[in-house]
Amino acid sequence: MKAREPNIKYVEWQSPDELHEISLNWVSELKFIKDEQHFLDELMQNYMLELLSGNVYKKSKKVLNDLSEERKDLEPLFKEIINHHNALAILVDGKDQPVEEKQYKDDHRALIIKVNEYLINYKDTKRKVFELIKTIMKREKQKRLLS
Repeated sequence: MKAREPNIKYVEWQSPDELHEISLNWVSELKFIKDEQHFLDELMQNYMLELLSGNVYKKSKKVLNDLSEERKDLEPLFKEIINHHNALAILVDGKDQPVEEKQYKDDHRALIIKVNEYLINYKDTKRKVFELIKTIMKREKQKRLLS
């Protein structure tokens, strides 16, 4: 799924407080995703036999790989956001540093795009996990009704 490029020209006019809030929201969202990934892992483990058998094997293998990639990409992105958030001091230290301030805002623009792409990809992967589990659960329910 291709991420839609967000309108990021407004970063120039955002105050340090607004940039701080945005960074905190990213951190919060990524922490939630980390917890959510543990839930998805447990969900997939509960249905592992069903995922490995039958006609859902190829699809489940792809979804498991996608989920693994999302998990692997999360930590570096999280660290990058924390470092970016810590560098916010450049904007509030009272010193006139136009080059560093411009670089910070350029980095913020790049992070907006990176975080949005990650969130879109993660949500797509999560949707695939739920569709896969839903298919398995329907099949199990039908088997129980027929028995």
